[in-house]
Amino acid sequence: MIVQVESHFPDNRLVGGKYHMGSHTVYLYKKEIMEQCRMLFGTLAPLQAYIYVILAHELGHAEDTELAYLSSLLDGPLSAPEQAEIRLRIEENAWRYAESLLQEMDPVFLHTIIDESLLSYRQATESHIA
Repeated sequence: MIVQVESHFPDNRLVGGKYHMGSHTVYLYKKEIMEQCRMLFGTLAPLQAYIYVILAHELGHAEDTELAYLSSLLDGPLSAPEQAEIRLRIEENAWRYAESLLQEMDPVFLHTIIDESLLSYRQATESHIA
């Protein structure tokens, strides 16, 4: 696996990391990681730990044995609730792996990041339930 650090994400979104399945490459985006850290914690003081968390999450995607299958499902005809559930599952799988790598990290710090990361995915699934 390759880890590549880029200055910023090429799209206009606040993406700190991305895993590319085809090339088995993890991309980390410095500008966005710094902005996320500052937004979430109000400071860059925990930046190093924050980077470890983002990297562990992307490694979680790389190590996810279900990722190829779940991604292929997204190419098919699915309802919006089904797509939301699959996207949430992909993210939860990656975070489970990340947690296994980061067992020594402050759990409040880690879960602050995880909860923020999963918020939009959870909201998407809940909006279809109501």
